This record gives sequence, C-alpha cells and structure tokens, in this order.
Amino acid sequence: MRYFIVYAHPEPRSLNGALKDAAVQALTAAGHEVRVSDLYAMGFKAQADADDFPARDPAARLVYHRASGEAYASDRQRADIAQEQEKLLWAEVVVLQFPLWWFSVPAILKGWIDRVFVHGLAIGVPKEGTRQWLRYGEGRLAGRRAMLAVTTGGRDGQFSEHGINGPIDDLLFPLNHGLFHYTGMQALPPFVAFQTVRATAQDFDQMRERYITRLTDAWRNRPIPYRFENSGDYDANGVLLEEVVDGPCGFRRHCA
Repeated sequence: MRYFIVYAHPEPRSLNGALKDAAVQALTAAGHEVRVSDLYAMGFKAQADADDFPARDPAARLVYHRASGEAYASDRQRADIAQEQEKLLWAEVVVLQFPLWWFSVPAILKGWIDRVFVHGLAIGVPKEGTRQWLRYGEGRLAGRRAMLAVTTGGRDGQFSEHGINGPIDDLLFPLNHGLFHYTGMQALPPFVAFQTVRATAQDFDQMRERYITRLTDAWRNRPIPYRFENSGDYDANGVLLEEVVDGPCGFRRHCA
C-alpha cells in the first residue's frame, strides 16, 4: 500500500518525531511504500497569499480560492503546491501527524491544507449530470483512507465527554469531517497519544506499537460512518431532515 505522512513538528527528536520514524521504518519493512512531507524540514510556505500565483495580474484583487482554481486548471501552480498534490493523489492512505497546539494544528500544517486542497481538486467539483457537488462523502479524493495522528500533553480524561477540554472527537471534527470526509476520503478514527510530556520509555513503546498497528490495519479498520451529503439525509440547504435528527446530539448526528 502507498502511505503519505504529512508531518508537522519542529523538533525531529521529539516523541512525535520518534513515532513518525518508527512508523516509516515499520511500514517500509512490511513492504509498503511510504512518502513523508516533513513540513518544517522542507521550510514549507504556510501563508496562502498572492505569491502563490506568479502568473496572475498583480493589480487585480485577490480572491484566493478563485485564483487557486485558475492556477490548478491551467497547470500554473507553484511547484511546492503541485508536488504536494502529486503525493496526495499517489497515496492510498493519508496521515496528518502533528502535536495538538491550542486545540488545533500547527500553523504550518494549516497552511499546507489551505494551499494544497485547492479549488478544482478538493472543492468546487461538480457532480456530472446533476446540480450537486462532489463533497461530503464524494469527491476527487474518494478511494483513499485518511487518519489523524495526534500527540498532546493532556490526559485522556480531559478530552472525554465530560472533560474540561471537550471530547477529542469533537475537537478533531473539522479535520475528520470538514477535510477528509468533505473531499471524499474515508476518515478513520484518530490515533491520539495522551500525556506525552510525562511519557516513560515503556509508555512510548506502547504508543509506538499502537500507532504502527493502527497504520498497518488502515484498510481493515472501520471508518467513521459519516453521512453522505447526497444520500438523502439532508435537505437542499444541507440541513439534516427531521426524521434523522433524533438520536445523538452535536457532531455525532452527522454519523449514520
């Protein structure tokens, strides 16, 4: 299988970095193909701005999503963007690996998402023969599986249903549902390593084995069962129908 790991941590000697190295080694030894984008090591440009479109008229007002779509359609993207898209389309399993910073991803990873998931590739793709869009379960990236690999210094109880930080699945919903599921990829339950700042060598060994198992089982594990936008569960405005609203509250309502 083909694995693409997008790694966003500034310190290669970190626990997060050690997990990435162990994953690459184990997957390669098992005969899988692995490609890694180490965003900090690459010096990946995080800002989504006019410099992404050297061919556009500099006097024109910048509408970023429109400019990105035009650059993608005309094959005039910056090389760093096109290279990441090539890796994304090559992969069968996509992994975003990062430390949880302020309940979100590091800025460099957010910039990677903003710049790589462009109009025409990941968004703004019409469903042929209909007035619908290819999104939320359908999309250009369908046929792939995707997983978040997250490290945090917080304790697992703090990210539980009644934890002060809120449920970890709710915190990661924008990525699992709004990025992976939106673009057609099947989102796997995330791998989360808690309390990493106090981890012992034994704790790390357990995290490493659990991470490797989750990666190697990527095509055996059940994806998060998000509802498809065009499945009939939503009305024309993208609102859940009354007959399917009853049940769990919050983001879980979007799971079938």
